[in-house]
Amino acid sequence: MKKNEAFLVSTAEGTSIHRTNLGRRILNARGLYALLLVPFVYVVIFNYVPIYGIVMAFKRFAPRTGVLGSPWVGLYNFQRFLGSPNFLNIIRNTLVLSIYGLVAGFPFPVILAICVNHSLRRRLKKFTQSVTFAPTFLSAVIMVTIITQIFGMRTGGVNVLLSTLGFEETNFLASNALFSHIYIWSGIWQGTGSGAVIYISALAAVDPTLHEAAQIDGATLWQRVWHIDLTTIRPIIVIMLILSMGGILGSNLEKIYLMQNSLNITVSEVISTYVYKVGIQSSRPDYSLGTAIGLFQNVVGIILTLIVNKVANVLSGEGMF
Repeated sequence: MKKNEAFLVSTAEGTSIHRTNLGRRILNARGLYALLLVPFVYVVIFNYVPIYGIVMAFKRFAPRTGVLGSPWVGLYNFQRFLGSPNFLNIIRNTLVLSIYGLVAGFPFPVILAICVNHSLRRRLKKFTQSVTFAPTFLSAVIMVTIITQIFGMRTGGVNVLLSTLGFEETNFLASNALFSHIYIWSGIWQGTGSGAVIYISALAAVDPTLHEAAQIDGATLWQRVWHIDLTTIRPIIVIMLILSMGGILGSNLEKIYLMQNSLNITVSEVISTYVYKVGIQSSRPDYSLGTAIGLFQNVVGIILTLIVNKVANVLSGEGMF
């Protein structure tokens, strides 16, 4: 009995000492914790508090009565979206743009990172990184303005060139067949530099002696890239692919909305633009329907992320969790 009492006393004393030491460490680093408090409060206010608004998806929300006073309608808003005559077209357009962008754009950051990593001139490497990263800072408005200046009907550079050469002008921005290509490839041009940063960082950790040994053994550049570089960054590639699948139903709202017009609406109407029009732009905004669609979009993204992660674990054992 005395041994148990002694053990409890020693445990309590150890816990007390641990708490005291923790308090002293926090007090000594109070400046750092003060800096940490700002992003913590930001995340709580803008990322966690709004989660409560999800209940609007299950209510007939009215601004006059507020979230608490609005009546419950269950899954009615989800049924409205799934039964909408535009549902299949919106889902198809969203999937086409997302899958097209993922398949076409995913390899380019990897290729750029490998090219930069094997560049022998440091100045050329820095210049390439700066030039390719710069378009990332362009806003959607500026990006669409550049696209209009290039593909515009009368003043666009491409049509001016076609007219000069004697060819007929083409309204690229009103073409259903060309909308997805213009949207995706302009996005690839804008995002390749920023997407390559993480792969460049991963390649910097590759042991140079591996390349030296491979060169001594007679390996070509392509063999070294395949067996050393790609093998090293393969876990990063898998993780980025899994994260990309989570946003498969997401789109760049600002860019698509600014590129959208009455002539290409059949291929440019996606979930994001539809939610904006229904939930905000409409003369009678339907906040509940917009919230339900957003919740549907996020749930599907989570499910796809879990599925792809499971497949990655089964095939290569390199999933996120």
